Amino acid sequence: MTSHHTAQTMKPATAAKKLGVYLEATPAEFREGVVSRSELNALQTDPPEWLRELRRNGPHPRPVVAAKLGVSISGLARGGVTEALTTEQIDALKQDNPEWLQKERATQAEVRKEAVRIKEKNAERAAEQSRDARS
Repeated sequence: MTSHHTAQTMKPATAAKKLGVYLEATPAEFREGVVSRSELNALQTDPPEWLRELRRNGPHPRPVVAAKLGVSISGLARGGVTEALTTEQIDALKQDNPEWLQKERATQAEVRKEAVRIKEKNAERAAEQSRDARS
């Protein structure tokens, strides 16, 4: 009996998400096919020009836009940003620094600060339990 190794494949949408690019901006042959795990690895280690260009100039998917602006995806939606943006559009938003962006960045900073506080509290609690267990 011989074992047949089948390549693990994914939909283009999944591959685009893993690559951090906006699917609709990728070449037609990428959107219309399937991507194997080895093809994805090759794209990540040695990206073709179209992928480098998309990562550099966009349009970028919402998670990338949110990260570049320092806000959450929900914050983007609250600010009325529902479409993919180019690097130029993101830079313009940063430059304009509208009130919604300032507010969402402040909210995101609070969320991060609270996450750190909770992590530290949990670490303290774990250390106490460890000390109690040894006593």
